[in-house]
Amino acid sequence: MTEVVPQFDNVIHARHRLQICSLLGGVDALSFATVQETLLVSDYVVSKHVKVLVEAGYVATRKERHGGRPQTWLSLTTQGHRALEAHLAELRRITDLGVG
Repeated sequence: MTEVVPQFDNVIHARHRLQICSLLGGVDALSFATVQETLLVSDYVVSKHVKVLVEAGYVATRKERHGGRPQTWLSLTTQGHRALEAHLAELRRITDLGVG
């Protein structure tokens, strides 16, 4: 197992992108609808943030048809997992500075 080097990530740090990455970090994949319902935001907000995460290589999307209806699945890529771990490590490092 490789050591996580703390590193702040401006792409992940935005509130909804951090929430999306955190949700996806613990599962293989989630449906777009589940992410939207969990965050309590519009599909536009989720779409906008997922687009940024996809462009950064942090999230992958997969479209499937269920009962004739299209469904989009989101998953965190290996690069996304690494970036999330490094970002969370940096947040912990920052917040631990005043403790002790």
